[in-house]
Amino acid sequence: MHMPAMVTLDDLAAMNAADHNGHRYETSPEGVLSVMPPADSEHAQIASRIFAWLIMAGWPAEQVLQAAGIRVPGPGRDGGRIPDLSVWSKAPPRGVWLAVTELLLVIEIVSPGSEAMDEVTKRSEYSSAAIPQYWVVDRDDAQTVTLYQLSSETVYAERAKMPLAWLLQTSPSDHLD
Repeated sequence: MHMPAMVTLDDLAAMNAADHNGHRYETSPEGVLSVMPPADSEHAQIASRIFAWLIMAGWPAEQVLQAAGIRVPGPGRDGGRIPDLSVWSKAPPRGVWLAVTELLLVIEIVSPGSEAMDEVTKRSEYSSAAIPQYWVVDRDDAQTVTLYQLSSETVYAERAKMPLAWLLQTSPSDHLD
């Protein structure tokens, strides 16, 4: 495939649709292309557990999305990210790259090699986009979940850190405003 000089969100959508191996193609608002490998079974299990926890607590299924693309606004152009899970205040409209206006929470599950992307790059982009909450699930023995909440217009503060098993024993309403 021929790569364009500047990858647009339409290009990303086409790349994601054409990849039969399950890679995720994302770009920063600055135009940096990232290729994420397909998720392994542990990654999928963690996403499924969190998804089920939200749904069983009464969160509408239309407002909890797995691997939905979001449009990350930037100074000159928009980037596109595909968080593992996203939680919305109302069902988003149908689309490939959804605006973040009704987005309450994005959740990223750290895979080997994606630590810097999830802990630094995406945290900075999501906070700059004013997404109210960002959770990162580490794949250590406890599957530690770090809950970040927007403390100013563009900075996340760590609100809590706990094993996934503990989080799943609470109610989502304890953590989502």
